[in-house]
Amino acid sequence: MGMIVDEFPDREITLNGEKYLYFGGTSYLGMATNKEFQEIIYESLKKWGTFYGSSRNANVKLAIYEKFENYFSDYLGAETALTVSSGTLAGKMVVDYLSKSEVAFFHYPKTHPAVLSQNSLPLFIEDKLHPQLQNEIKEEIVITVDAILPLETTPVSFDFLNEISSQKKITLVLDESHSLGVIGKFGEGIFSTITSEKPHRKIVISSLGKALGLSGGIIASDKEFIDQIRAEPVFVSSSGANPAYLEAYMKGLHLYEKQRQLLTKNLNYLDKILAPKRDFQFNKAYSVIYSNSDEIYKALLKEKMVIARFKYPTYENYMNRIVITANHTKVDLEKLAGILNLAGI
Repeated sequence: MGMIVDEFPDREITLNGEKYLYFGGTSYLGMATNKEFQEIIYESLKKWGTFYGSSRNANVKLAIYEKFENYFSDYLGAETALTVSSGTLAGKMVVDYLSKSEVAFFHYPKTHPAVLSQNSLPLFIEDKLHPQLQNEIKEEIVITVDAILPLETTPVSFDFLNEISSQKKITLVLDESHSLGVIGKFGEGIFSTITSEKPHRKIVISSLGKALGLSGGIIASDKEFIDQIRAEPVFVSSSGANPAYLEAYMKGLHLYEKQRQLLTKNLNYLDKILAPKRDFQFNKAYSVIYSNSDEIYKALLKEKMVIARFKYPTYENYMNRIVITANHTKVDLEKLAGILNLAGI
């Protein structure tokens, strides 16, 4: 049974009148409830309104879109970027556009449904690269992959690119929704670290609604590709991302850095007090502890700690997801570690 709450779940939630510690969600940097950031959003709403329901290609254009996209493309390490109303739309727009060409799609295991083409083939078969990728037939291929997979705590390795035949023209589509804001020296994700010359084109898509706490999504790549997406009927006929949130991001960069440092401090502290176990995965460079153990879920709930537990589309069993945010306190982390360190859990 789901747990219904009447307010945004930060480090605590109230259930049936009682306080519980909350280790779920995706607000890794804690921006959604950051009071200083909320004040910036209020001011941005006064300037840009609550929403701008017009096509980005209309004759009247809002300056904040170009300002944000120019900054963000540099941040990611891409030539240019384009914002849309959600991360899922960003993924679907890219996949649908690429599907118009005669290309073969391949997906990394457990890739997010937003970037999963209907006719996509598995990148690996029994842990070996798909044989079609190693033959000498010239063809264009698209590989879709999450920067960090569900139930994993380290970024994907792209060493597999070296095994692909030189006859393949590769477009790599990378979903950074769960790495953006968390992974990288400045939270820029892993896009710029993929230095292999094998891909003809690299495309990053991401939600802005997780660590960054913004309403919207983003697509980033070379200018030619982004111009093609900009001309697509779906983009032309859609409203853009909320301009007030984009303005708030630009004005709140100092807060993002502050929160990122707090998150890093929390993860480093938890790493010191948490005993490694086979029942869960933790990496101090990432904000999530993953487990398949329902015993962990039950033990934490008994001690009034709630984690995220649900059936993920690409997994057979329930996924138990323990999320550490910048807003958790030292006492919160000590209580969490105390339960996870117990023998038999």
